[in-house]
Amino acid sequence: MKRLRLTVQLLFTIVTNGYMYGFLEGKIYQGSLKYACVPGLNCYSCPGAIAACPIGALQALLNQQGFQVPFAALGVFFLFGSLLGRFVCGWLCPFGLVQDLLHRIPIFKKKKRLPFHHILKYGKYMVLILLVCVGSMFLFGGYVKSPAFCKYLCPSGTLLGAIPLLGANEALRGQAGSLFVWKLGILIGIVLLSVKVYRPFCQYLCPLGAIYGWFNRFSLVQIHWEEERCVSCSACQRACPVDLSAQEVSRSPECIRCGKCVDACPQKCLHFCGKGVRATER
Repeated sequence: MKRLRLTVQLLFTIVTNGYMYGFLEGKIYQGSLKYACVPGLNCYSCPGAIAACPIGALQALLNQQGFQVPFAALGVFFLFGSLLGRFVCGWLCPFGLVQDLLHRIPIFKKKKRLPFHHILKYGKYMVLILLVCVGSMFLFGGYVKSPAFCKYLCPSGTLLGAIPLLGANEALRGQAGSLFVWKLGILIGIVLLSVKVYRPFCQYLCPLGAIYGWFNRFSLVQIHWEEERCVSCSACQRACPVDLSAQEVSRSPECIRCGKCVDACPQKCLHFCGKGVRATER
């Protein structure tokens, strides 16, 4: 499962960021595919990105003149959320892959969670409300519409968008100012923290994870727990990178469907399956 997941993550990242000309020339692809959204956090401004980021699309729609319900973005969230839930985070998100690879670096004693996790985990909901929704319509007390999350916080945009663009475009490098320094500082902090703590951005700051987490209980893709076969050995919880018990696996909004619990269970009582379909019935 571990090798399969890494393969899927790498392939999906390569396919969705496959516009090589953009990296070479420091230009953003603006073809018709950019009207579609990929499921994960994948910056529109990345020179290799061939489609849009759903969070960026939501902010763009909220930025339009006058208030309009962003049906297109909400439809994307409902489609991917109802089908996959946070499976998107575990298998299809490029910045999730970056954090996974950083956490594999064999330095520091690894931790699953930060102190005060039970409070900090709500940070991603605050980011969703304050930066993505409210910040896109009323920024800092004035009627100034701005993609606040992308502009002030998103580390994926800095890593996959701003840095490659600045590296390939000399004119842009001359325009980089204090905002880029701020975003670069956030990225460096998250990179360093990711080496020690498992996916800190996903656990505490990602608004996309907050949205998909709401769908975890009823999404089509689930990890089914056969309670009658469970011997309460807690092997699954020890293997879980976010420290979820068998009862919490799949149902918790923190579960990213990575499958480590499935591999670790000695009784094979955890299985990937469709919603409402027991593994023994397939």
